[in-house]
Amino acid sequence: MSEPGQVILAKVQFADSFETKKRPAVVLFEEFSNIIVAGITSNLEMKGIPLTKKEGAIKDSVIKTNYIFTITEEAIEKPLFKLSKHKKELLHKELAKKLEKLEP
Repeated sequence: MSEPGQVILAKVQFADSFETKKRPAVVLFEEFSNIIVAGITSNLEMKGIPLTKKEGAIKDSVIKTNYIFTITEEAIEKPLFKLSKHKKELLHKELAKKLEKLEP
């Protein structure tokens, strides 16, 4: 069972092909067997929340708050580490900013 703030290694299908690759992602929430995650990249040029090796990442990386997708439990290869409380707060704030645009 995955939990919010857990960084996982998952099989991800890319939108432009049927190919899957193993990629890190952070679990945002789980509901009805759907696990909503934010992708993580080691491309430090991308916008998002920095994630360092000190925090548990294999390489310095970025949590991409603009790359949210759904996976199933079967797509999870393994858990890697959990985000700190501070990092979860930053992630929550960044996602809330994006969702504020939905306000009527």
